[in-house]
Amino acid sequence: MALLFPSPLVLCFLVGLFLANGFSFETQRQRNHPHHGFASHNYRDALSKSILFFEGQRSGKLPGNQRMTWRRDSGLSDGSTMHVDLVGGYYDAGDNVKFGFPMAFTTTMLSWSVIEFGGQMKGELENAREAIRWGTDYLLKATAHPDTIYVQVGDANKDHACWERPEDMDTPRTVYKIDSSNPGSEVAAETAAALAAASLVFRKSDPSYAKRLLQTAIRVFEFADKHRGSYSDRLHNIVCPFYCSYSGYQDELLWGAAWLHRATKRPTYLNYIQVNGQTLGADESDNTFGWDNKHVGARILLSKAFLVQNVRSLHDYKGHADSFICSLIPGTSFSQTQYTPGGLLFKLSDSNMQYVTSTSFLLLTYAKYLTFSKQVVTCGGVTVTPKKLRSIAKRQVDYLLGDNPLRMSYMVGYGPKYPERIHHRGSSLPSVSAHPARIACSAGFAALSAAAPNPNVLTGAVIGGPDAMDRFPDQRSDYEQSEPATYINAPLVGSLAYLAHSFGQL
Repeated sequence: MALLFPSPLVLCFLVGLFLANGFSFETQRQRNHPHHGFASHNYRDALSKSILFFEGQRSGKLPGNQRMTWRRDSGLSDGSTMHVDLVGGYYDAGDNVKFGFPMAFTTTMLSWSVIEFGGQMKGELENAREAIRWGTDYLLKATAHPDTIYVQVGDANKDHACWERPEDMDTPRTVYKIDSSNPGSEVAAETAAALAAASLVFRKSDPSYAKRLLQTAIRVFEFADKHRGSYSDRLHNIVCPFYCSYSGYQDELLWGAAWLHRATKRPTYLNYIQVNGQTLGADESDNTFGWDNKHVGARILLSKAFLVQNVRSLHDYKGHADSFICSLIPGTSFSQTQYTPGGLLFKLSDSNMQYVTSTSFLLLTYAKYLTFSKQVVTCGGVTVTPKKLRSIAKRQVDYLLGDNPLRMSYMVGYGPKYPERIHHRGSSLPSVSAHPARIACSAGFAALSAAAPNPNVLTGAVIGGPDAMDRFPDQRSDYEQSEPATYINAPLVGSLAYLAHSFGQL
């Protein structure tokens, strides 16, 4: 069949009309938001939901003000096999295991979000603090015994052999720990980082709690540094392949020291960073930031001491941070980052969105430091301003919220179209109120393969996201793309707070 095209004259007129209207619309946008462009999303709504998600991941005795009401109490005897109280904390993702390593990182990033952008959260600040406290209360329990950290509750292999609600768990709630004989510096140092960062969050609102957090952080970091070793070696069959530490523990030691330096201002930690920084990989060129590798986060964090507080001995960290920024900028000779055709940063096929949210947070945070010190990043002959970093971060967040080829929001419950079949046991099985009778281990697998949408909406959950070609099948069995995780959401909280405030939504 022949295709009909408008004449060249008509085509020119249509293009001219489109450009004219587009120009006037863009001019109006910039008149309303001269520094930030157009607010294409309700960032305030997304912020509220990104924090609400954590209530859906809670383990333990739920409080009276629990808003994710389809969840019920679970894991109430956790720790009893070792005669220790390990009730509480978070399930990391769509299963019912409590992994200490990603839980600590989640807590660190939630805390960093509040430290940098909490002043812009308005009514959501208290909800964010509650999300942090749910994590730190558990981490305090896990570190209550000297030179011992309880790092996992639940046998992951046996848990994954079932598809059951956390309220129905009958798989072994085995407790795993590290100690001086079986060290785990990465999980210990990350726990110290989480407690130190959280102490800053509560310093004014709850000084006694903040003091307890910081004192524990100091003790836990000493343990991590004194008894060096990887928990992936000692607990290999337990934590691998789920949360193996592929990057080693050096990055967590640097990261933990950086947080303790920020929280205490003690010369001891500055000296530790100066003496050990290079051997702990401070200048490594690995530009992936997530629950396993903290080098980039440590570089950005330590650059603040130089840029904002003028700690001259940390000058090199500005250069290390700049190298990370240059690796993200397309078109420069330093660029190392892959993007999908639709513009999404793409690192790995498994849970890629965690790198999108963590990188966006680092961009906004570094832009804040650069703005304060009136500095820029130079990538060869290309000058990268704080405004450019914010623009890149906003583009990533906007893609996540629906500005993508599929017009799909990758946050559950946000926007008109979002994933309905996420890889999550509690969300995919009928709630206790809808189905009071217990659902046995193997009986739940019928829900895993069902075509119907999940009966319980895990509002605010951000899932693994699309593949390298922007495709997303919305299949419950596809855990790489369809599973949510606490460490995906945690850094996004800070970014959404910044964006909501910047566009006058908070």
